[in-house]
Amino acid sequence: MKAIYLLIFLLFAGCSYKPSSHYAKKELEGNVFVKLFIDIKDPQNAVLIKDSLNELILQKLDSKLVHDESYANTIMSIKLNSVSMTELQYDELGFNKLYRATVGILVSYTKKDTGVTKSFTVSGEHNFSIDDGTTITGTKRFEAIKEASDDALDEVLSKIAVSSFKK
Repeated sequence: MKAIYLLIFLLFAGCSYKPSSHYAKKELEGNVFVKLFIDIKDPQNAVLIKDSLNELILQKLDSKLVHDESYANTIMSIKLNSVSMTELQYDELGFNKLYRATVGILVSYTKKDTGVTKSFTVSGEHNFSIDDGTTITGTKRFEAIKEASDDALDEVLSKIAVSSFKK
């Protein structure tokens, strides 16, 4: 068993493996300003997405968030592109009981020193059920969009890391 761990360690050490967060940190080093484009249909969800992205930048990238665009080395823009609810399952009476919330988020960032803008889209899903009645309440919809957005933002680090290799 120890031999397997040693082999895995040597494999990763020998090929100089670095996690995607290493490349994302290099891409977004310095001060970061996050600009939010608010969707009129879902203003509260857009704000939640910005808060989640701020948390991701602070905790996983060790970048510093600034509240003034003029102090930033990188300007990151996020926009809630799409939100949809899909029926997945019906009960024996034909009422909808299981739904999927799907969220698409457009993320772009511009590095001030190079002036290059890179953008990508991330998407996330969240399945949820409704027990009482046949309609989705505002609270259930809000929670489902939040969970789907968190799922989408999990992709941001890897997308930034991949875009760091593109010229």
